[in-house]
Amino acid sequence: MKIDTVLFDLDGTLVNTNELIIASFLHTLDHYYPNEYTREKVIEFIGPSLDDTFTRLNPDKVDEMIEMYRTFNHKMHDELVEEYGTVKETVKALHEKGYKLAVVTTKISKTAMMGLKLTGLDQYFSVLVGMDHVTKVKPDPEPLLNALNQLQSSPERAIMVGDSQYDILGGKNTGTKTAAVAWTIKGKEFLQSYEPDVMLETMSDLLEYLGEESLG
Repeated sequence: MKIDTVLFDLDGTLVNTNELIIASFLHTLDHYYPNEYTREKVIEFIGPSLDDTFTRLNPDKVDEMIEMYRTFNHKMHDELVEEYGTVKETVKALHEKGYKLAVVTTKISKTAMMGLKLTGLDQYFSVLVGMDHVTKVKPDPEPLLNALNQLQSSPERAIMVGDSQYDILGGKNTGTKTAAVAWTIKGKEFLQSYEPDVMLETMSDLLEYLGEESLG
């Protein structure tokens, strides 16, 4: 069955928020655990929801820590967020070819929309599923199924594109094809170990995988 639906993760996939996320974690954790967390250590926290991460660290201060993280994150958002090459062109091409597109993220939708608007990607997505829309996040299939339902699509016709194991496992658990991005901060080899259907060296590789003309 031909794929006509593409579900994208946001952070580290469509939008380069890595430095923003790392800075937000370091800002928050240095307040509660001075000089205990390094850049390399907080990279491990990229992927899961904030609630999951902070619950593991300090279940009594979860809401407080999330509030500190998000306050800093929103303040520094536009300064630290960057674009990835060929992402906008690829998403625009898919949109123009009639593909059904959605963003599925573990961020709350308000914060996710900040990144989409900053990079001009918001115009191409009619569906955004954030953690405030679901009871379980990736790798549970709930958020992906939520997006597919809104798009009136099905797992057999879809591919999940992401930069973490939670995206790949989420796609596998849902029954979609899966695409990993080689620019993941977790390392290409790490993501390859989860056996995605395709590894994208640049986002434009997705067009070739789907049988469409390349951007060139």
